[in-house]
Amino acid sequence: MSDIAVVWVALGTPDTPTPRDVRRYLREFLTDRRIVEMNPLAWRAILEAFILPRRSRVSASKYASVWYDQGSALLIHTRDQVEALSSALAQEGINVRVEAAMRYGQPSLASVLDQLRADGIRQVLIAPAYPHYSQTTVGSVYDAVARYMLASRDQLELRFIRSFPTHPLYIEALARRIEATWASEGRPDFDNGDVLLLSYHGIPVTMAEAGDPYPTECQATTQALRTRLGLDETACQMTFQSKFGPADWLTPATINTVTKLGLAGVPRVDVACPGFAADCLETLEEIGILNREAYFNANGHTGKFVRIPCLNDDPVFVSALTDIACTHLAGWL
Repeated sequence: MSDIAVVWVALGTPDTPTPRDVRRYLREFLTDRRIVEMNPLAWRAILEAFILPRRSRVSASKYASVWYDQGSALLIHTRDQVEALSSALAQEGINVRVEAAMRYGQPSLASVLDQLRADGIRQVLIAPAYPHYSQTTVGSVYDAVARYMLASRDQLELRFIRSFPTHPLYIEALARRIEATWASEGRPDFDNGDVLLLSYHGIPVTMAEAGDPYPTECQATTQALRTRLGLDETACQMTFQSKFGPADWLTPATINTVTKLGLAGVPRVDVACPGFAADCLETLEEIGILNREAYFNANGHTGKFVRIPCLNDDPVFVSALTDIACTHLAGWL
């Protein structure tokens, strides 16, 4: 048995697409100070009285629309990624244990670290499942690990992967995923005005202004992907999705952009989500259903809208993760 582990940490998912389980999941997610920076007492009162009662029902319906028999898409794809990464590392002769954990929901990060420690593992590489650093994602994972360590007497030896926005194999995996979709759906006619949107999860503007490097890292991925695909800023545009609450978030918003493109008569809009390592509610429902409807409602139900799948367990993406993991495991092996 290996005495080294890699923990692939995804955002999380409710256990079932029911209002009760979604409410439990959202409560854990939305009480993270990295996500909402309001006074915690005031925010908790607002959350419990106004937000959770309605949002739990609405979100449960959205989850149900894209739920699989085996569970949520995120959980299924995260497990597939872990299995693929474990196999790829083994093929390289690297004997490490690879586990999946969720920042919110199950399997919790703390429970996974508990099990590793119980099994005698003391060297752990924490690998957040986010190509781009933000305090709301990678920073939150770091916080959770730090709290776990503060409560531990027999502490683990830890290393962390921060981000990989321009890793060559990550960019290549994105490009090939897009090109594979074009091979089946036909290549957009960019000379005729077709548009490829690269949609990233948004964050509040105040976070970016306070120093969160997330927008810069998203821009770096966008530019690298434009270069790889041979597209300019008109053909390949960067947008942000999943706005929550009344505060100003990064713009342009994806749903506003697809609506404008529909109103302008753009004949085809393709949407890829480079910031999401695996398909989930935000890609399957928000892009695949909500944004698709916005585009067709704006243009009178003409044209074509294509949602490009996330990387999931794509072999080139797994190669990127293998290379990144090996770099961070150097000296332990």
